[in-house]
Amino acid sequence: MAQILAFSRSLHLQHTLRVSLASLCSRSMSSLDTRARAVFSAAVEGVQPDIVVRRSLERHGDKLLVGGQNFTLTNNLYLVGFGKAVLGMAAEAERIVGDHLIKGVVSVPHGIQKTLRNHGKEKMLLENNSRIAVMEGAKNNLPDTDAQKSAECIRELASGLTEKDLLLVLISGGGSALLPAPAPPMTLQEKQDVTRKLAAAGATIQELNTVRRALSLLKGGGLAQCANPAQVVALILSDVIGDPLDLIASGPTVRSDSKPEEVWDILDRYKLSGSLPSSVKEVLRPHYGSQVKEQPEVVKDHVLNVVIGSNTIALECASRKAVELGLRPVILSPGVCGDVRSVSRLYGVLSRFACSPEKEPPPELAAEILQLGPEVGVESWDLCRTMNVLVEEKKEGWGATCLLAGGEPTVHLTGNGRGGRNQELALRVGLELSSDEVKCGAVFLSGGTDGQDGPTEAAGAVVDRKLMEEATSQGLDIDGFLTNNDSFTFFSQLSEGRRLLMPGLTGTNVMDVHVMLLPPSAPRDFQ
Repeated sequence: MAQILAFSRSLHLQHTLRVSLASLCSRSMSSLDTRARAVFSAAVEGVQPDIVVRRSLERHGDKLLVGGQNFTLTNNLYLVGFGKAVLGMAAEAERIVGDHLIKGVVSVPHGIQKTLRNHGKEKMLLENNSRIAVMEGAKNNLPDTDAQKSAECIRELASGLTEKDLLLVLISGGGSALLPAPAPPMTLQEKQDVTRKLAAAGATIQELNTVRRALSLLKGGGLAQCANPAQVVALILSDVIGDPLDLIASGPTVRSDSKPEEVWDILDRYKLSGSLPSSVKEVLRPHYGSQVKEQPEVVKDHVLNVVIGSNTIALECASRKAVELGLRPVILSPGVCGDVRSVSRLYGVLSRFACSPEKEPPPELAAEILQLGPEVGVESWDLCRTMNVLVEEKKEGWGATCLLAGGEPTVHLTGNGRGGRNQELALRVGLELSSDEVKCGAVFLSGGTDGQDGPTEAAGAVVDRKLMEEATSQGLDIDGFLTNNDSFTFFSQLSEGRRLLMPGLTGTNVMDVHVMLLPPSAPRDFQ
């Protein structure tokens, strides 16, 4: 334990965050449940499409400042976009650049304009006199002919640019399905069949993306190549852990580093190379053996990729809100992944660690936390840093702690109920907090920043140590709901759904946010 606590004792927001027990209790927002929801709302608000664009795109006369670079505007700006959040991004970008925008095309999900209007999100819609054409497609988040038409319009616009032009590319989650451009003579159906067979055979997401890029005109840097020699500036709202530019929407503005022969290696590995349609073989034939053709080089100086919204940014905004509410924020990691069972166990053990009556918690708790790290994608350094802060809080008499994390855990499906990873994670953490091992008034929230968790209208749920008692008193069998992956039904029936997180459509998506509020050793004083 001594080794774990030897890490730097000054890593997180120290001198500004000290709050006394008296000042915390006097705040109007006294409920930890309410404060957890407020922290989540701040995380979502901080990555709204218009906010992230306004924060990253500045116009000063005829100069456009983005990513620390200046670009000259001479009525030479064109705009394209694809993804679930790009409509709001495009609306704000057009407001900023004004008349310098000549033309634009955005590919957005089917029905998104009507949905945004119904949810009172008119500010994310384009003006009636907008120079940007909106094309809807990819119904049910699957590439379709409508999305293919949108991709073709985007390709045509980019291909007609000159070295005097500036192409602003807006990218967000869901962009890959909204930009399908199969390399001819292959059809969209044939491309989908290949990737579907690969997925069914057990191919990894990295392998699937490698093949997708090879079969596409626009992915893997293809869009930037079409726009060459124009200057390309891509503003990216990331929904992928670690913000890898080549994976977000399959990297249309990022040249793929995959070697051509890797595509055939993947197809051979899953015994698919012999059954490929002739059109697919024709597309891939230049990549085989001694006939390998190098991809055309995208001049790097002509492409600027800037991540303007991410889970990390959302957690930083949540952290600032926690300070306002009298909480001491600690950001664990923006990359939590792995099975929800392991993730829920991590939060359960962390709550036991934080609420241990000893000044220095039992070393076996620290050992289990470090052991869970690799299973949930959290580095040992981040776990040690977090435990160090929790012990400091205990020794120095800080107020309640707000533990923040984000990412995208996974659920192993064993039933056919309704729910999503956030609601199931919350339910499992609720079981952990209800355990006799955890004598702590912690509150845990898990929510999807897009406002939807699985095929439900909820974004997630909020739980505490009273969950088991509450469920039992209402005749609800938690284990049965978990076995059927039916967390939404459980939370809907529990106390009239009051524990559900229902922000509605948010218009953004940077994966999930986890909020755990850990009171000091006297939890009754904070409930």
